[in-house]
Amino acid sequence: MSDKIPRDNANDYTEAMAQMRREFVREQTSISLDNIGHYSVDPATTAGNIENFIGVAQVPMGLVGPLQVNGEHASGEFYVPMATSEGTLVASYNRGARLLREAGGAKVTIVDDAMQRAPVFIFEDAREAREFGVWVEEHFDDIKEQAETTTSSGKLRDIQQFSAARMRYLRFNYTTGDAAGQNMVGKATFVACEWIKDNYPGIKRYMLSGAMDTDKKHSQLNTLHTRGKRVIAEVVIPSALLEKVMGVTSETLFKARAITQVGGLLAGSINTGAHSANGITATFIATGQDVANVAESSAAIVYVDLDSDSNYYFSITIPSLIVATYGGGTGLPTQQECLKMMGCSGTGKVNKLAEIIGATVLAGELSLMSAVLAGDWVTSHDALGRNR
Repeated sequence: MSDKIPRDNANDYTEAMAQMRREFVREQTSISLDNIGHYSVDPATTAGNIENFIGVAQVPMGLVGPLQVNGEHASGEFYVPMATSEGTLVASYNRGARLLREAGGAKVTIVDDAMQRAPVFIFEDAREAREFGVWVEEHFDDIKEQAETTTSSGKLRDIQQFSAARMRYLRFNYTTGDAAGQNMVGKATFVACEWIKDNYPGIKRYMLSGAMDTDKKHSQLNTLHTRGKRVIAEVVIPSALLEKVMGVTSETLFKARAITQVGGLLAGSINTGAHSANGITATFIATGQDVANVAESSAAIVYVDLDSDSNYYFSITIPSLIVATYGGGTGLPTQQECLKMMGCSGTGKVNKLAEIIGATVLAGELSLMSAVLAGDWVTSHDALGRNR
C-alpha cells in the first residue's frame, strides 16, 4: 500500500474519508483507532479546523462552580467547563470558586485590548530608517484606511515603532471584535505594508513579521503592552474565611508571597503566581481556543496586600489573554456547548469570556497556594490524581 495519507481533494471532510485514513493507520502501524474514531462530531463541521481528519482527542471534562464573577461584562454565577487529564485540578479550582463566592465574588476588569502584527522595513542605513518612521507617523490615517479595507471588525488602533541597525520595526496594534484575530491582523497588515511599499521610496525590502509580535511565544513586550486582553481579577478575603475554607491564615499567605517572589526572580519566571496556565489551558480546550496561545496567555503578575484587620487583598493580572467567541475552534459542536453553558456564544461575548477565565484563574491561584501551605498539595494528588 502507498505510504501517502489518503485524501479526497473534492470533499475530504466525510466519515468515509476519516474511516479510510483510520484504516490506513491500521495497515501502516497495526494499531486500531477505535477510540479516536468514536465521536459525535460531523466531519463536515471540522473544515477549516483540521486537515486529514481521523477523529477526535477525547479529553476528560469537569465542571467548576458556581463561580461568582463581578465583571463589567460577566456578572453573576457561572459554571465553568474545564478539559484536563490532571487529577485534582478541577477539585482545586472548585474549592477556590467556593472561597470567592463566600468572599462576595471576584472583581474582574479588562483594562486593555490589542492584537499585533509587527512588520520590519529595511533601508540603506539607520538615518533612512529614522526618516521612514517620521513618514509613518504623518501617514497613519492613510495606513489605517488601507489596513481596514480587509476586515469589518478589525480596527487599527496605533503603530508602535522600534529601531535597530538599518531596520524599522512597526508594531501594528488592532482591536479584533469577537475574534482572537491573528489571521485577521496578518491580512490587514499585509495590505497596509504593500501600500507603504508602493508609496514610500527607499525601502530595500520588508518582512510581514519581524518577530516583535511574538506570536505563540512569550515576550516581556507583551507583558508591558498587552497582546489579546489585559485582564485583572481581584478579591478581598477576611482571614477568618481563609481559615475556614482553606485552612490557612491571611498572614501566612502574605508572608509566603514574599518568599515565592524571590524564588520566581531567581528562576527568571514570567509568572509571579502559582499555575495560571492550568486554568487557562483547561478552559481553552473546552471552549475551542487556540491552545498554543497559552504560551503568551500564561504570563501573569500576582500582587497581594494585607490591611490592619488582616483582610487579604489578592489580584492577578493576565497581560496577554488571547480568547475568542467567534472563529477558529469556537464553532465546533462540543466547544459551542461549553460556550453556551456560560452564555458566551454569539456576538459581543468575548469580553464576558475573558472575565470568566480571569475569575477562574484567580480561584485556582488561591486554592493551590493555600494547599501548599496547609499541607494538602501532596495528599490531594495522592487521593485524586493517581491513575495507574
